[in-house]
Amino acid sequence: MKLFCSFLSILICLILTSSCTNNTPNKIWWKETVFYEIYMPSYKDSDGDGYSDFRGMTGELDYIQSLGVKGIWLTPFLKSPKVDNGYDISDYYEIDETYGTLNDFEVFIIESHKRDIKVIMDIVVNHTSTEHMWFQEARKSKDNPYRDFYIWKDKPNNWESLFGGTAWEYDSVTQQYYYHKFAVQMADLNWQNPKVIEEIQKVFRHWLDLGVDGFRLDVINFLTTKGITFDNPMDENGNQEHRYDIDQKGVKKAMKIIRETVNEYENRFIVGEIGSDKIEVLKQYQGNELLDVVFNFNFGSIPEFSAQKLFNELQSMESNMSNYPTLFFGSHDMPRLQSRLAENNPHRAYALAVLMLTAKGVPFIYFGEEIGMKNHRANSFDEIKDIQGVTHYSLAIQAGKTHEQALEIGNNHNRDKSRSPMQWNSDTLSGFSASQSWIAVNPDYITLNAAQQKGDAESMLSKYKQLIALRNSEPVLQYGSYKKLSINDDCIHFIRSYQDSKINVVINFGKSRTVELPDNALVMLGLPELHTNDFIIYKIPEARD
Repeated sequence: MKLFCSFLSILICLILTSSCTNNTPNKIWWKETVFYEIYMPSYKDSDGDGYSDFRGMTGELDYIQSLGVKGIWLTPFLKSPKVDNGYDISDYYEIDETYGTLNDFEVFIIESHKRDIKVIMDIVVNHTSTEHMWFQEARKSKDNPYRDFYIWKDKPNNWESLFGGTAWEYDSVTQQYYYHKFAVQMADLNWQNPKVIEEIQKVFRHWLDLGVDGFRLDVINFLTTKGITFDNPMDENGNQEHRYDIDQKGVKKAMKIIRETVNEYENRFIVGEIGSDKIEVLKQYQGNELLDVVFNFNFGSIPEFSAQKLFNELQSMESNMSNYPTLFFGSHDMPRLQSRLAENNPHRAYALAVLMLTAKGVPFIYFGEEIGMKNHRANSFDEIKDIQGVTHYSLAIQAGKTHEQALEIGNNHNRDKSRSPMQWNSDTLSGFSASQSWIAVNPDYITLNAAQQKGDAESMLSKYKQLIALRNSEPVLQYGSYKKLSINDDCIHFIRSYQDSKINVVINFGKSRTVELPDNALVMLGLPELHTNDFIIYKIPEARD
């Protein structure tokens, strides 16, 4: 009888636990996390060589912790000739000496974890640098063991590089062409080769063993898993449609292998950069066996501000994404939020931050956004550091453009806009470095810097801290579903609900209006009188018996 009662008690507990689990979303650390992207060359230089490094970044972890962020995304820091600032990896196991040593990296991980900050690393498995040992071996002969790590053809098809020009480069040693979706110095890996997959799995395990909490997978849907197929068609404007060189059959299988490898370790996170502006493509790569989340550039990188466009994308993500969407307005590949969407209006920039940090999704803040950093612009060809800007400048010159016209074209394609160094203070080089900088510091650092804003309660920095603290303290802003999602004359209103809590967020990008608050409303931030770019966040306590 005692045994039966014990069994009955256990059964009841299991039923109750199952019921609670079914009604409550599983708590997952990355759903509770505000991420902070650090563009590796530009954050903090400790040794005066003009590049950020792990020692410099470790010295600023208290600042990062003070923001309230719980996750850091590091752009590539592995050994690289830096044709594309680290996205051209020449050794998957070695820290680039620019950023320090393996010991420096390990200290950074340890100190981040001490502050309850997770670290994910950017990793590129679509291509390697042509300086990578694999490629150096591959080009020696057609029967070299590493030859099939890459893609070679006697006669190329019409596929184009996303950096401009053909995607094929002739190699005189073996008299064949190799495929490069990006720069000539970045050869695409052959994901049809099982040996490539095995080597990449080893790479993931190596960094997971060293303590990284996950990965950001660069251009992951560009993997060449089917090989070289048909010519791409051209549209009516003469632009190539990337029908056969992207999203090939087999990409999902490759992602599942990556997922399975990462799942060998507990509580790891994968975010993917998918090269597509179609939500129906993005959603295919998100799921339990694939990526945790993907970046939706339709939301994050719209070229100019539109409240309606932002709302449409919120609605689209809610309707189409099976898991959480991502929320961001900046990255190392796009112009800065302050210059692009806010049009240098700090009130609009703050309102956009409210949207990013209160809507449903995983927020990613790009370094410097928290102080309102603006675009950097190259004033001469020598100031362009980005390979994409350099390539388009050179192609313009070859097409007969003047240097002034080519510079304009180069700047239009230049991703350096958001890559100037972090503006720490008004000292020389903005406190980024003691002696030099790999790229020009934005001259407005004298009046726009973190030190100046630190003690100002009305500064962008203080407002970001306040917003992040609110998100960190309210599970409804981490796990809540939408009970309402609407727009009226450029005023976005949503209600997020979780368990017994509901929070209303009203962000007004339109004409002035007043929000009628219920008698029992608890205002958390903002005021009910909303001018353009104002907002209010309030909670309505649930009635209890």
